[in-house]
Amino acid sequence: MLVFFPQYQRVFYHQPPHDNPHLEMRELWKNCGQRKCLVCSSDLVWAVLWEGQLIVREGISRDCPKGASWAIVESPSSDVGATHVAVGNNVVWVVTKDNKVWFRRGVNSHNPCGSGWISMVGEMIMINVGQNDQVWAISSEDRAVYFRQGVTSSELSGKTWKAITVPRDGDRSHSSASANSLQSAGCFFCGEVRAPSVASDAESDLEKGSADGPGCLVTSTSPDTFVDAPSDPPTDTPKPRIPKVTSDSFISELVSDRESGKTSRDVGKATPTVLEEDTISHEEDAKAPCAGVALSPSQSASPLDTQWSNVDLEEAQSQQAQTGAVLDSADTCSLSSVATYTLAMEDPYGGDEHPLWAWVSGGGCSVDSHSQLSWFNSVNTASLVQSVQSMSLSVSPAQTAAWRKQIFEQLSERTRREIDNFKHYEQAIEQSVWVKKGSMQWWRDWKPHKWIDVHFALEQFSGPEGNKDGILFIYYNYYEEKKYLHAFINEVTILVPVLNDSKHTFAIYTPERTKQRWPIRLAAATELEMHDWLALLSVSCCDARGIQGPPAKQAIWSITCKGDIFVSEPSPGLEAVPYPTPCDQMFWRQVGGHLHIVECNSVGIVWGIGFDHTAWIYTGGYGGGFFQGLASSTDNIYTQTDVKSVYIYENQRWNPVTGYTNRGLPTDRYMWSDASGLHECTKANTKPPSPQWTWVSEWAIDYSVSGGTDREGWQYAADFPASYHGYKTMKDFVRRRRWARKCKLTTTGPWQEVPPIALSDVTILPCAAQSTVDMVPVWAISNKGDVLCRLGVTALTPAGSSWLHVGTDQPFKSISIGAASQVWAIARDGSAFYRGSVSPQNPAGDCWYHIPSPAKQKLKQVSVGRTSVYTVDENGNLWYRQGVTPSYPQGSSWEHVSNNVRKVSVGPLDQVWIIADKVQGSHSLSCGTVCHRLAVQPMQPKGQSWDYGIGGGWDHITVRGNSVEPPHIRFPSLTDTSSPRSLLEVRNTEVDSSTSGC
Repeated sequence: MLVFFPQYQRVFYHQPPHDNPHLEMRELWKNCGQRKCLVCSSDLVWAVLWEGQLIVREGISRDCPKGASWAIVESPSSDVGATHVAVGNNVVWVVTKDNKVWFRRGVNSHNPCGSGWISMVGEMIMINVGQNDQVWAISSEDRAVYFRQGVTSSELSGKTWKAITVPRDGDRSHSSASANSLQSAGCFFCGEVRAPSVASDAESDLEKGSADGPGCLVTSTSPDTFVDAPSDPPTDTPKPRIPKVTSDSFISELVSDRESGKTSRDVGKATPTVLEEDTISHEEDAKAPCAGVALSPSQSASPLDTQWSNVDLEEAQSQQAQTGAVLDSADTCSLSSVATYTLAMEDPYGGDEHPLWAWVSGGGCSVDSHSQLSWFNSVNTASLVQSVQSMSLSVSPAQTAAWRKQIFEQLSERTRREIDNFKHYEQAIEQSVWVKKGSMQWWRDWKPHKWIDVHFALEQFSGPEGNKDGILFIYYNYYEEKKYLHAFINEVTILVPVLNDSKHTFAIYTPERTKQRWPIRLAAATELEMHDWLALLSVSCCDARGIQGPPAKQAIWSITCKGDIFVSEPSPGLEAVPYPTPCDQMFWRQVGGHLHIVECNSVGIVWGIGFDHTAWIYTGGYGGGFFQGLASSTDNIYTQTDVKSVYIYENQRWNPVTGYTNRGLPTDRYMWSDASGLHECTKANTKPPSPQWTWVSEWAIDYSVSGGTDREGWQYAADFPASYHGYKTMKDFVRRRRWARKCKLTTTGPWQEVPPIALSDVTILPCAAQSTVDMVPVWAISNKGDVLCRLGVTALTPAGSSWLHVGTDQPFKSISIGAASQVWAIARDGSAFYRGSVSPQNPAGDCWYHIPSPAKQKLKQVSVGRTSVYTVDENGNLWYRQGVTPSYPQGSSWEHVSNNVRKVSVGPLDQVWIIADKVQGSHSLSCGTVCHRLAVQPMQPKGQSWDYGIGGGWDHITVRGNSVEPPHIRFPSLTDTSSPRSLLEVRNTEVDSSTSGC
């Protein structure tokens, strides 16, 4: 047993006398040192030193109940020491000198010191912990009794403070009301009132204090309950039975200086004074009479001789008639009428104020954490209601603002104290790492090329400054030896779903693999697993490059032959001369949706056309499709549908005996094949491009084939493969016809439909980066070949309002509008046309001017920039229009630039980008490759060479939104000796400036 004597400021340990039962009790108490306050619970013993430090008794066990040593625990606040400590079974609560409340986490029998402090809401003057870690406290602001609600075994710190309704004596007119009020407050008093004790030594006090204690003791310091005796009491009147106060520390704290002979009303007017403990000797403490009790003249003494009352914690009996004391009848059942003291210089409360409590003890209370308590009834006094509101987290907006400001200042100060002053130190933990693994198949890079089973892992880590990066690992076995491939996330330039009939495949490109035209190809077990990996890898790549949200207005858009949409944020150095940023280093990210054509401008207007010729406008969102969660925006995502035709070819060879039959030569292509003839396809085994597509029609002969067909849909040629025509001649020994079947795709993306006309091509006026144009001209060609002009298109209303039909003599198939409203178009017969007098005042223009096509060539697509006009013919040749000037916008002649071109896009700064076919790679030719024309300048509009980017499998690209001016590089003069630099240094400077965005 550990006992603390506050008057001696000593802690004693009691050892039971087993060997010598006649040994005096005094010799069995062993001094444990000087302390200010000590509390203990089961095997936890904590004490508070006078300096404000806390000490914990360590080594307490059944074999060593007094423990081994004291361990020092610093105060929760370095500047303010502790004044009070309360210990439970697994908790420790502390009150510091500034009345702040602190909770010690991690306290248990194995770790009595705990692990750290947690600051709790509210300001208290004292705190107490019950049997099952329930907490009571006295508020420093309103001196009300509070109970910590929500204390459970899983949440020992509780949730909030709740004020307990403890009415004062004046508020209870009947004994029944007093009992109910006490029960509602959770405080129960029992026993009888006994005569005051005159014992003065510590052992006597200890013996009396060892009696059975109360369930909960609440003591009031209300000055209104001070009652003095009359000057001449009857001599035969028995002495009143005074309850005994069992807490010596309570008595030592409640010494007050008051004059005898004053009435309770005089005492209420006077200011009580608290005496320091060292000003009164221990002998005088023992002889001090009780305050608030009728005294005989012989017992009257100076304030230093005042005797203390002793409370036996038994219910007080009404004996006012016997004592002759002038007591209020309303106070007959009151504990505060028996013993009341003042702790500090406080003003007496009025009739409408609540009691000012000084002490609460819940050591005997066992409160079920899941029980519904009825202690927290509403109180009529406005001050208590205000105090409860002040302890609640629901505060006024002004208090909330002050609270937020205070927290912000504290966090800022903590950042300066804990981070800013130690930035030069090496980080103990430099990065956090997480890994995701899976099993896939990998297309082996070397011969024999085949799919092999591998383990795929993504390791992503965050640096000390929040930057993210990662590595891809592909683990495989080669001749029973474990090996791996790897690629850094910040080097991945694109993740592309790949068309494959039998596997769910995607490709991973890096700059080096882009140059080789040989990406890392992986196949997942299911399409869902492939989409999950694509979404995860895409988010990781965007995080590594610091890219978030929707694409920029100057973004470059492209579409694969599968219909997937990709965007790339262009760097300022992409068009720099003479050392541009290589386009194989461009990072492409996928946007949800499915399109066949997309066009844009730098104002942010983006139009698209699906495979079914439906027009769509971009809504400004990002994600959709298989992108979910953080990889996709929550708004501006809509359902999108697309219909696509799947084609197979029926091939036949002429036989002199039977005519055309499906029996060909051994060297012929398959009699049912795809367009190339390299893959066998039949009506039975041909499937939609992916499980997302569903059939919506049956197989039918397709008559809309380039070159025409006869009545049965056949095209004729001399041999496979050759140029086909729609009529039979004497030299035609083979024929083919195309069968088509439609399938439908339903997905989501940032696209909205523009009804009701089906389109085959669209173009938008390219604008400068800071353009303030009100109406943006949009031209289009319908699926039937009609030329249309869209009215009412603005940055806020990109869909426009209505269509304006522009008359033509024949159907058109391609159209483009450039700077100064230059409108060029290609007819279905392959000839070019220029629309004259187009202006904002006359958006449809006046007439068409016929432009002859290159010799023996039929044009199929046109693109117009600021001053340049480029076209592509049906044989894949790229042509540049010479002599285009403002005075003569039709130009003078065509000049050949390149071959193997599928499509061309000319930007607002006359940038030239194409989709090229037959680009040589490290393993084979690549079809559908993004290429950039280098060294395009006003004096050299055709450029010099091609820079090859991502590919193959690409079908469309547009750079008409990229209006970012390239940086201007100043080359050092030969006579400039102040900073001589080589040409290589100049190039490095240019690359650095483009990277930093200068």
